[in-house]
Amino acid sequence: MRALYTAEVTAHGGREGHVRYSDGILDTDLRVPKEMGGPGGRGTNPEQLFAAGYAACFESALRAVARSQKKPLQETSITARVTLNLTDDKRYLLGVELRGRLEGLAEADALALMRAAHDVCPYSRATRGNIEVRLLAESDPVAVA
Repeated sequence: MRALYTAEVTAHGGREGHVRYSDGILDTDLRVPKEMGGPGGRGTNPEQLFAAGYAACFESALRAVARSQKKPLQETSITARVTLNLTDDKRYLLGVELRGRLEGLAEADALALMRAAHDVCPYSRATRGNIEVRLLAESDPVAVA
């Protein structure tokens, strides 16, 4: 295995703290959302950061799969929803929903591409068997007509 890139982030203060990337591009406060009993306000949280990374990585994997299958993609977006769940036995678990909008493709074709991307996306591979990931494709009325 050959390392292609290593991201380095330092966190201090937990969910009410601060994160800073080693290159300084991101240097931001963390806040517990109001929905979790926190103050909310300006700042991000671990679930938002994970959702951003997963959505971007998944869309890249989707584009790679589409290229390999010679299926040109038009306007495409992936929306990731990361949910922090609390089980009855007081354990915290993440859940992810990846919603794809693939312009020019019918829902079934979009979902098939998303499933193939889920097999190769590094985030999907890292979380497989650890968290539930739901794949949803939004229907494109143009492709269905």
